[in-house]
Amino acid sequence: MFARLPLYLRLVRMDKPIGTLLLLWPTLNALWIASGGRPSLSLLFIFVIGTFLMRSAGCAINDYADRDFDRYVKRTENRPITSGKINAWEAVALAAALALLAFLLILPLNTLTKELSVFALFVAGTYPFTKRFFAIPQAYLGIAFGFGIPMAFAAIQDHVPTLAWVMLIANVFWSVAYDTEYAMVDRDDDLKIGIRTSALTFGRYDVLAIMLCYAMTLGIYAGIGVVLGYGALYWLGLAGAAGCAIYHYTLIRGRERMPCFAAFRHNNWLGGVLFAGIAAHYAVQNF
Repeated sequence: MFARLPLYLRLVRMDKPIGTLLLLWPTLNALWIASGGRPSLSLLFIFVIGTFLMRSAGCAINDYADRDFDRYVKRTENRPITSGKINAWEAVALAAALALLAFLLILPLNTLTKELSVFALFVAGTYPFTKRFFAIPQAYLGIAFGFGIPMAFAAIQDHVPTLAWVMLIANVFWSVAYDTEYAMVDRDDDLKIGIRTSALTFGRYDVLAIMLCYAMTLGIYAGIGVVLGYGALYWLGLAGAAGCAIYHYTLIRGRERMPCFAAFRHNNWLGGVLFAGIAAHYAVQNF
C-alpha cells in the first residue's frame, strides 16, 4: 500500500493544487461575508480541510468515470487508472473514504449544513458523468465547486439567504469561464472521443462566451458590493479580478493549447484577489 501511495497522491491531484484553490476562494468569500469578516478558527479549519478532501474525492471519481476516455487524450493518457497502475475499484474506495472523512468533519455543525452536504456529495459524484450528455457540463461543475457557499452560510447563520444563491450563480459563471479555457486545451481530443464540453458547444464563440461569463461573475459581485455598501478596498479587489480576466483574454484569443492552460491556472489569482478585497474590507471595518 505504501509503495502505491505516490499513485494515490497523483490520483487525487496532490501535485496539482489549483483545483482545490478554485473551490476554496468562493468558500472563503462566503465564510467572510456570512460572518461579517469574523469566521471562527474551527469553521475555517472544517471548510478548508473539507474543501481539500472533497476535491480529492472528486478527482478520484472523475478518473474512474473517464477511465475509458483518458487513454485517447494526450494530457490524461498516463493517469494512474487509465495506465493500469491503479484498479478502478481502488479509486472508488479512495473517493468514498475521503468523502466519509469530509462528512465526519461537519458532524459538529448544524443539521442544515449536514443536509446540504448530502446534495453537495451527490453533485460532486455525478459531475464526471455529465460530460456524456450535458452540452455545458462546466455549469454543473460550477454548482459542485461552489456548494461550499450555501454550506458556509448555513453553518454560520443556520439558514441560506438569497445572497448565498446569488454568489453560487456567480460561481457557476466563473467555473464555465475557467473550465472552458481548460477544455480548449483538449478540444481536438474531446471531439474525437465524443465527450461534451463547453469549448465544443460554444465553437468559434468560445472566447466571447468566456469573457461574457467573466463579466457576469464580476457584475454579480459588483452588485453585491453595492447592496452591502462595501468600501474602496473591496472595489480595488474587484478591479484586480477584472484585470486578471482581461489578461486571460490576451492568452486565449489565439486558442493555443498552452496559453489557454496558463489562463486556466491564472484563475487562482483572480479568485485570490477577489477574496483579498473582501477580507480587506472587513478587516478595516472590524478594526
